[in-house]
Amino acid sequence: MLEPVNIGFAELHMATLMPMLIAIGGGLLILTMDLLKENLDKSLYVMMTILILLVDLGSVLGLEYQKGFFDVLLIDGVAILSQVIILVASMLFIPLALTSKRFHEYSYPEFFALFMFMIAGFQFMVSSDNLILIFIGLETASLALYTLIALHNRANSFEAAVKYFTMGAMAAGFFSMGSAVLYGISGSLELNQIAVALQSRMDEAGLMFLILGGAGLLLVAFAFKLSLFPFHTWAPDVYEGASSPLAGYMSVVPKLAAFVVSMRIFEMFIELHIDWVQTAILALAVITMTIANIMALVQEDVKRMLAYSSISHAGFVMAAVALATVKANSGIFLYYGLFMFTNLGAFAMLWVSRHKDRVHHSRFDHPYEKFSGMIKIMPMGAVVMALFMLSLAGVPPFSVFWGKIYLMSAAVDAGYFWLAIVMGLNSAIAAYYYLKLIVYMFLKEPTELVNQETTYYNVSKPLLTILGFAVFVTVGSMFYVDPLLEHITEMIKVSGIGFN
Repeated sequence: MLEPVNIGFAELHMATLMPMLIAIGGGLLILTMDLLKENLDKSLYVMMTILILLVDLGSVLGLEYQKGFFDVLLIDGVAILSQVIILVASMLFIPLALTSKRFHEYSYPEFFALFMFMIAGFQFMVSSDNLILIFIGLETASLALYTLIALHNRANSFEAAVKYFTMGAMAAGFFSMGSAVLYGISGSLELNQIAVALQSRMDEAGLMFLILGGAGLLLVAFAFKLSLFPFHTWAPDVYEGASSPLAGYMSVVPKLAAFVVSMRIFEMFIELHIDWVQTAILALAVITMTIANIMALVQEDVKRMLAYSSISHAGFVMAAVALATVKANSGIFLYYGLFMFTNLGAFAMLWVSRHKDRVHHSRFDHPYEKFSGMIKIMPMGAVVMALFMLSLAGVPPFSVFWGKIYLMSAAVDAGYFWLAIVMGLNSAIAAYYYLKLIVYMFLKEPTELVNQETTYYNVSKPLLTILGFAVFVTVGSMFYVDPLLEHITEMIKVSGIGFN
């Protein structure tokens, strides 16, 4: 008979749970305020959300490296880094709600409450090595995000939410089955205990088949979430249906959370020298970045082009997961830390020129023709958008260049010269469709429908502030890359993820 174990409150280390409790409590507070007093100005909800996010960020920065809450929460360098990026991206996104009354979903307090619940879900995902808690965080964040997309209240928004929900349900099913297989093999849902159990049983007949089955199911689940080939087809439609700022947010935060979990799970298999997993991830990464770039070349809509661009960037970063080195893992956080500002800025620029009606194209909201001659109508807007495009293309010295070159350097250091060449070639292909938009903005004449009164109207102080900050980071990042990288690398080493 098992003896009962007494666990004191201090041994639970409840401080590890504090960031998630702040986010959940903030969402509940917003809903309670709406119950007590209806029709409060949306600016109040925006300010409250930013304040809650700041408090949440402070609690994250005050965390110590430890396990907590019955050892299902894991606070290490990776957890803290990823939570900081998630919260900073959220604080960049939320003020965009003040920019226009046309986006009515931001007038609902439920939007901000769901947003806080979604952040709590992402925080649970990145702060655990327990497969059940990762699953709970994944589904909490996903269910909130489906609703946020549908709140845009357009026909293609509902379509986007349903498609995303369908793909998310399939991913959840594959994740559950993969987790069940690993539990059946190891008797545990903790990744470190699973690794120990697999290591001790590697020589058993038939076990490798089960390990590959479990790893394969989990890889399919995250391929859905990260929009990797061939599970990427939902992404352009979902990005097109969501509001432009939310699409930019979706291209950064959900993917970073999924990448962190992928690092924890798949690098466990790679460290056990299960070569099939590494080969499969490399193949997915290379095919994803190549196919997405080719598809982006033929897009007629800038928003869909940016969606395929985000898929390509996901493939680019997935290659770093396959390398499983400290340098590659550091590169993932450097990449998304810089990519966050550039991509959010690029999608926010689409919001500047948003029409309720499709006056330029019968099918698309943001065709290339809409940006024709933008330099003559809105010179600063054209320059800012051009800076974002050059950065996404990896043109030095702009921010994303440093992330790309560092990941390519990690591939060379790990002995994968061919992978670095493939990355370089894909960056060259991507430069074409980014430069295509610059050509339209700077070298073409405005169309008859494009004029300052009807198109470029959504320029307000909150939007200008966010865009200005994004431009500052995009251009000025070259001066801060080295100290930022040193800090990231140190936190990755402390976490013990990846080979040196």
